[in-house]
Amino acid sequence: MGMHTGRVALVTGAGSGIGRASALIFAREGAKVVVADLNLAGAKATVEQIEAAGGEALALQVDVTNEAQVADMVRRTVDRFGRLDAAHNNAGISHRPVAFHEMTVESWNQMIAVNLTSVFLCIKHEIVQMLKQPIQGFGRGAIVNTSSGAGIVPAPGQPHYTAAKHGVLGLMKNVASEYAMQRIRCNSILPGITDTAMMAASISENGPEYRKKLEASVPGGELCQPEEMAETAVWLCSDHARRVNGQGIVVDGGGVLR
Repeated sequence: MGMHTGRVALVTGAGSGIGRASALIFAREGAKVVVADLNLAGAKATVEQIEAAGGEALALQVDVTNEAQVADMVRRTVDRFGRLDAAHNNAGISHRPVAFHEMTVESWNQMIAVNLTSVFLCIKHEIVQMLKQPIQGFGRGAIVNTSSGAGIVPAPGQPHYTAAKHGVLGLMKNVASEYAMQRIRCNSILPGITDTAMMAASISENGPEYRKKLEASVPGGELCQPEEMAETAVWLCSDHARRVNGQGIVVDGGGVLR
């Protein structure tokens, strides 16, 4: 049996990168998986991989900054699979670095909406569902959010990203303290520099020397892989981590130490 056999998992931003890896690992561990992404083609491609491996999954196109769509995402999850046991709120964006005084309010608002407000909306509606459920195993449900190393140290040229990722950890602590007695846990992963499609686009824009600089800045000289981040997220949502609550787990090989 896998860590999530007989359970239902929801992953946002699951059309690529860490989210896709998380969805695939949840499925490997026995969960039925809802694969949510703004990019429906990417979500469907993830579902195809899950189904090819013998799993069961549902692709949904969702704008996680829209509360009505987030609520509908959770409703459709329960309509299809009956409950919601684990959620990985992973959807996010990044912008090119700019000087603090040159940042536009439009960039600020977009970043906060996608990387922070969406996490609030997802947690809110996931908890609404989890509170309705009987305890299964050691809890009613577990939530993990994708923060970043920028949740504890600044990302140069990205004050809005830094603020959002710090905010994700604040939300996590509130949820962990408020719902522990209802047996709902909430944690976060803080990925290091990870070799995702978003990172590949940044490298393409900045040239091959940029990748070398990134690699030189991380422990071991290699970028993190999405699967390495996702393994931690999936574990945090399992009963193996039942005593882990309100924690931000840095997954970067020792680049950010606190």
